[in-house]
Amino acid sequence: MTIEQRIKEANGRLKNNYCGLKIEQLGGRLFLRGTLPPKPCSGKDKPYQQRISAANANADGVKIAERLAKKISVQIDAKTFDWSDYLTLEITDNKKTIGELIEGFEKDYFDRRNRTFKTVTTWKVEYFSVLRTLPKDEYLNNETLKNIIIEKSKPDTRSRKRFVATLTIFAKFSGLEVDLSSLSGSYSLSKRRPRDIPNDKQIQDSFYLIKNDAWRWAYGMMAAYGLRNHEIFHVDLATLEAGKGIKITDGKTGSRIVWPLHPEWFEVFGLGQPQCPNIKLNRPNRDIGETVTRYFRRANMPFSPYDLRHAWAIRSLEYGIDISLAAKQMGHGLQVHSRLYHSWIDEQAQQRAFDAAINNRDRPLPPT
Repeated sequence: MTIEQRIKEANGRLKNNYCGLKIEQLGGRLFLRGTLPPKPCSGKDKPYQQRISAANANADGVKIAERLAKKISVQIDAKTFDWSDYLTLEITDNKKTIGELIEGFEKDYFDRRNRTFKTVTTWKVEYFSVLRTLPKDEYLNNETLKNIIIEKSKPDTRSRKRFVATLTIFAKFSGLEVDLSSLSGSYSLSKRRPRDIPNDKQIQDSFYLIKNDAWRWAYGMMAAYGLRNHEIFHVDLATLEAGKGIKITDGKTGSRIVWPLHPEWFEVFGLGQPQCPNIKLNRPNRDIGETVTRYFRRANMPFSPYDLRHAWAIRSLEYGIDISLAAKQMGHGLQVHSRLYHSWIDEQAQQRAFDAAINNRDRPLPPT
């Protein structure tokens, strides 16, 4: 029987006995979680959800944790629970330095995921870029986490939001009870500064600025299909046909089908004769995408490759494509798509979409 199964069965017995605590595994430790009286000097006067370190995460540890949960439940009912009986246990349990905890966190991350370019990139960008700012030889505590967030990130920025999210997950893994949400700020995708999105004429004219045939084809694919930089190297060329959707076999959000907007660009840009740029592909998608960005810069393009993707998103509104379908084709969740792109649509784009909808109306007006 796995440790997860043992914990599930133990929690089932605790629930059946009306015990208000449950066993959780965080890294190599088992914790009891439930509504407990405030800790001394916490500044709180009412019970709230907290954790107590119980035992090592093994078969014997599950038995110890279950017995401890029953004991604490009785103490709470009898109003004899005293944190001093358990704070010493928590202090002696956590002898690992922050550096050691990061090593355990990384191991746990890859124990649950295959080590691929994608997962390695996520680890480096979303987790390690934040965790490496922590003092490795110190012990983890609330003040250290809060100070790092304040010192290493600016308020109301994407960086601040990432620091709070990552360190909250890390604290939970380490068994540290901390609420960092008050530091998160008000950053959101919809508050990002709108880009100067190129119009269709600018996109079509800029196609001819590229001298290299392979990079010209890549540009045309990103413009017509709204692809991410690295996704031009993950197109199933067998699906490349005028008027039909192409299959993206891999990328940031996995496989999907996407249709060209404008369909005429398939012929205008000569997309039926693929000539993919010859670059090194045996590396993370992030690095592949940066190669595309650098080529745009060297070619003195008047906008970035991602602006082609943003233009496709706005163009989808003008075509009257349902927002959920547009989001799916772009490999977005509906909420992200709506917040990010529809906050950037200007008045002229909205007028063109309205005019298109009126022109396509097939129902007559009701009689007067």
